Amino acid sequence: MEKLRESVVAFGKRLVSSGLTVGSGGNLSALNAEKGVIAITPSGVAYEELTPSSIVLVDSLGRVVDGNLKPSSELVFHLALYEKFPDIRAVVHTHSVYATTFACLRWEIPAVHYLIGFAGKKVPLAPYATFGSEELAANIVNAMAGYQAVLLANHGLVVMGKSMEQAFNVAEETEFVARVYYQSKCIGEPVVLPNREMDRVLEKFKNYGQSTPISDEAT
Repeated sequence: MEKLRESVVAFGKRLVSSGLTVGSGGNLSALNAEKGVIAITPSGVAYEELTPSSIVLVDSLGRVVDGNLKPSSELVFHLALYEKFPDIRAVVHTHSVYATTFACLRWEIPAVHYLIGFAGKKVPLAPYATFGSEELAANIVNAMAGYQAVLLANHGLVVMGKSMEQAFNVAEETEFVARVYYQSKCIGEPVVLPNREMDRVLEKFKNYGQSTPISDEAT
């Protein structure tokens, strides 16, 4: 479990260094499915101050199994996402500026750039509910069906992935597209990619990246 905690600390610090949040805003968690244990950031602790021992371990019901700090106030929606989507292993919640701008406008982010495909054909919007509430958790789970990321109205962004690395990448790419969308709207009306093109993009994304290591003979 130490490696799981170290991963949460490392990516928490990257949230700040990448400009995806400030202070203690947002939260993130990782799941060890074999042990049924979730490592989640503590409530109200700045990312720069995190150490592996700061990360709280909880079970699938949210009961603390190890750690001296309170888990994130948003623990409820982390638990709900792991329950609803059993293949995911990480959840990242950010207050990234451009994505949050559209969340406050209550606009979805459409396919203005093909890299929206990291999240899906668009980034949908979950209706507003008070942070930390069961209602917000239900809204997120419902909006997330078929996507890897959702905007939270007047709040921020939530993404999920099969690894912490994947979830973090989705958060970064979503913020990039949100910024492009914002800047495009400042100049004119951006052209949204058609659904059929996004079908092709999502199909190509299935084989994106390095699936197998390159052999010495190939270098």
